[in-house]
Amino acid sequence: MMRGSIALAEGAITAGCRYYFGYPITPQNEISEHLSALLPEVGGVFMQAESEIASINMLLGAAAVGARAMTSSSGPGISLMQEGLSYMAGSELPALIVNITRLGPGLGGIAACQGDYWQATRGGGHGDYRIIVLAPNSVQEMYSLTIKAFHLADKFRNPAMILADAILGQMKEPVTLSPPEVEIPAKPWALTGAKGRNPQLIKSLFLADGEMEKHIRHMHEKYRRLEETEVLVETDLEEQMDLLLVSFGSCSRMVASAVALARSRGFRVGLVRPITLFPFPADTVRQVSRLAGKVLTVEMNTGQMWDDVRLSVYPGCQCRLLARPGGSIPTPYQILEEIEKFIKAGDSLAKSVR
Repeated sequence: MMRGSIALAEGAITAGCRYYFGYPITPQNEISEHLSALLPEVGGVFMQAESEIASINMLLGAAAVGARAMTSSSGPGISLMQEGLSYMAGSELPALIVNITRLGPGLGGIAACQGDYWQATRGGGHGDYRIIVLAPNSVQEMYSLTIKAFHLADKFRNPAMILADAILGQMKEPVTLSPPEVEIPAKPWALTGAKGRNPQLIKSLFLADGEMEKHIRHMHEKYRRLEETEVLVETDLEEQMDLLLVSFGSCSRMVASAVALARSRGFRVGLVRPITLFPFPADTVRQVSRLAGKVLTVEMNTGQMWDDVRLSVYPGCQCRLLARPGGSIPTPYQILEEIEKFIKAGDSLAKSVR
């Protein structure tokens, strides 16, 4: 049995992370606390920075020399990191950023929420960039997807984020820990000193005519390859469906229970759970929505993933949203009520904020 935040910290150690820089904020402090004890035991470095701005720039420096490194925070802290995160993406530096989300906007509160979807998937800082975003829905995935995130960050030379929430950070479940057999790839681009070779330069500033456009197009080609090869999605479908539900993170667990209840009452429903939020499983949503004809998105916000769902569904598909912002968690029976209403209704587009 292990708490979600602790499982994530263990996953980071298994992945070969040896440097952590962070600043305290609830509800993710158990990550920092656990790593402060673990990292010195494996020859690593733990540093509590003076602010989130400092921690993201320390992370930038560690990534630039080829180290596997990470930081963690929650919504307001991630907001402070956006400039450094944009620099890292522009400099093509791999590292892990963990966001155990809390309420917002502003300082908000510490209850579970999924209000940081746009920030994570839309390049929350300035400029044309994206980061890899993975959304666990169990304590086991808090461990395994952390390892996966480090792998993808190195493979594509791009920052990666674990987007979780207070439920996943604090809940306890059985976890299977894998042996540390992770191979960290060679990083010939890293800054390791120029003795015996020509100097290297890592930068996000390109001033020659047309050079910046060339760099941004190179970055977006990388994002296209991500969309082609690295989409992760879980599906629970039936051969014939009257309705498809889409949900991510801890909220998808309530939706899975509602799907089971709906099927016990004779409703033909399916579930798509995006695991990678970027790249988003648009092809899966499009193909399955064509079979179902109706799609209900369930989120603990005012409908941020709903944008991606509506962009992805098959043309003519009817879409609805069940949104629970402000720390409210939809129960399986509330979701079941929406399932029954939508299957029996003929609305082409509706939005329900409860």
